[in-house]
Amino acid sequence: MLARIIKCLNDKGPTNRTALATAAGVSYDRFVLYLDWMTRKNFANLDGNGYVRLTPEGMQAYNQLVNWIIEHVGQLRLSRSRFSP
Repeated sequence: MLARIIKCLNDKGPTNRTALATAAGVSYDRFVLYLDWMTRKNFANLDGNGYVRLTPEGMQAYNQLVNWIIEHVGQLRLSRSRFSP
């Protein structure tokens, strides 16, 4: 869920909390907990208008996550014979 929140912020830019929770597909109650953690880790912050935005550290975390997925998951190859009955 955290990755979805960061991806939404990366894709949409600064977003209000309700719209961000909805876009990420996270219940608002759970979203608030993730947002609290993200702000304490300096991955995101709230501006004076209530918009959530990624910090430079948040952008770095997003880029590292994408690179990890490409490196490890993107190279995953499964033999079709493993799935044959």
